[in-house]
Amino acid sequence: MAKRGVLVVSHGSRDEAWVRLVDETVAAARVPEGVAICGAFLELVEGRLIQDGIDRLEAQGVTDMLVVPLFVSSGSGHVDEIAWAFGARPAPAVPTDLEPFRVRARVRFGRPIGDDPDVAAVVRDKIRPLSVDPAREALLLVGHGQAAEPLDRLWRAELSALAERVRRLAGFATADFATMLPDRVGEAMERLARARPGCDVLVAPLFLSEGYFTRHALPERLAAYPHRYRSCALLPHPLMTRWLERTIEQGLEESA
Repeated sequence: MAKRGVLVVSHGSRDEAWVRLVDETVAAARVPEGVAICGAFLELVEGRLIQDGIDRLEAQGVTDMLVVPLFVSSGSGHVDEIAWAFGARPAPAVPTDLEPFRVRARVRFGRPIGDDPDVAAVVRDKIRPLSVDPAREALLLVGHGQAAEPLDRLWRAELSALAERVRRLAGFATADFATMLPDRVGEAMERLARARPGCDVLVAPLFLSEGYFTRHALPERLAAYPHRYRSCALLPHPLMTRWLERTIEQGLEESA
């Protein structure tokens, strides 16, 4: 008899608080009765790597496994290499040290976060404390990015669509986006200054959890430009749990 399971995969961190936020989001997600769920990490979390998660689910009898990549963009090089290691892609788009995973269960590889209405609402909520008069403000949405094609193209498409969703939700005058790899932050700030010279620029980082990029790397790149910025990330937020639940539900339906 088939048994279904869900493996939620994220990057991992040496920061225990980072890991705890992911674990709390996975634990809060409601799944259908009889479906096993497990969180795992690409690196840095000893004993909880992806292969450990696979083994844990298969030890529970899972024969049909939905893998949900808890990453910001389908342009992530990590999403690409993990999908390849699960056999969901014929070759990785960028070089990887990963080896194919040992997995007996049938695998369906799900979608990362990408451009999503709930995620747009999360970004809107996170940046709301910075906003004074949205009609006179410009949003800049900044993600990590990936220099290699076609991943860079995927990053840009999703950031652009998500920035426009947030703009409509919040009522901002305009919105733009940038990546940190390759570094397009400065050119985006200059583009906004030319296009809307009377607008205050509010910068929203698009990262799963706070860390080096939100607290240090991005503020350093913004230092030369007038802006308002809040170091924040998608987690924690109840709508991220709802995103995960919807993604799991859809993935299980498609698997069936």
